[in-house]
Amino acid sequence: MPERLPSFFIAGAPKAGTTALHAALATHPDLYLSPVKEPKYYLTGDRPPDRAHQRGPGDAHSAGEWVWRRERYLALFDAAPEGAVLGESTPFYLYDRAAHARITADVPGAKFVLVVRDPVDRAVSNWVHLRADGLEPEADFLTAVRAEEHRVAAGWAPFWHYRGLGRYGEQLRDLLRHVPQEQVLLLRYRQLVDTPQETLDRVSGFLGVPAGRAHAVPPENVKPYVPDEPVHRALATAVRAGAALGAYAPPQVWRQASRPLTAALHARRAQRPRLPVEVRREVLAPLLKDIALLEELTGESFDDWRSDTGRGDFRSRAAAAGGARQR
Repeated sequence: MPERLPSFFIAGAPKAGTTALHAALATHPDLYLSPVKEPKYYLTGDRPPDRAHQRGPGDAHSAGEWVWRRERYLALFDAAPEGAVLGESTPFYLYDRAAHARITADVPGAKFVLVVRDPVDRAVSNWVHLRADGLEPEADFLTAVRAEEHRVAAGWAPFWHYRGLGRYGEQLRDLLRHVPQEQVLLLRYRQLVDTPQETLDRVSGFLGVPAGRAHAVPPENVKPYVPDEPVHRALATAVRAGAALGAYAPPQVWRQASRPLTAALHARRAQRPRLPVEVRREVLAPLLKDIALLEELTGESFDDWRSDTGRGDFRSRAAAAGGARQR
């Protein structure tokens, strides 16, 4: 029996809306999305994740959940109806250059749906996510960004690469060395939030299935902002210690054990403070050249990313979009 592999991949960047897009496309009767979101198979080369690149808090535990065995990966698509268009979502496939080569060698003609987001907004959301789960030890966003080069050199996993994940121009340039531009659809996070149905119809057309049959679903991957308080610091220390020990147990064991801790962290949610202009400028400055490259490759303007004000988090953007649609 021939192997059934996905013909399209949702990639782009973490915290850019790939989870919501995956869930929405899974509602389309002619599409089949892998039941495991982010299997990460093409990051692995059919080998267990390299522990030398999983040295940040919680990295080794997370790597235990990767689907690296081919038979397990193929089994994700066993339940797909005959004739369905198969796909999966792993945002890191755009960032990982080896994944470009592995996918295009294994799936000639593969299509890529890439979702990108204002790189500073994305980095802030990434940091908030890791803080909310008790893994990010730095209570100050800018300090965490400044630590990136040291962390990369020390082998922290890509989810900690706050600036690096936002260098979409370089990543797209390298992907286009493997696939023609017509096999790539680039979306913006704001399109998923502001005009979800129109955006889903556009993706459906790109994938060759009828429009109007995929429906937006509520987001599941939006983490709360948790302020730096003594209780947070105590809980987060326990989470990081547990994650280190959890690296030596099956991943589901630590997932179960950590739920009360992360629930307690999330319960301390607060209003996210506005990012100071000077912080945004410092984080953005090394990315300006890459934004220009992205514009050159796509023929689109991303000038709004150069502004002193970001586009906001999901909740504020969704509220604003809903208000605009009602007017």
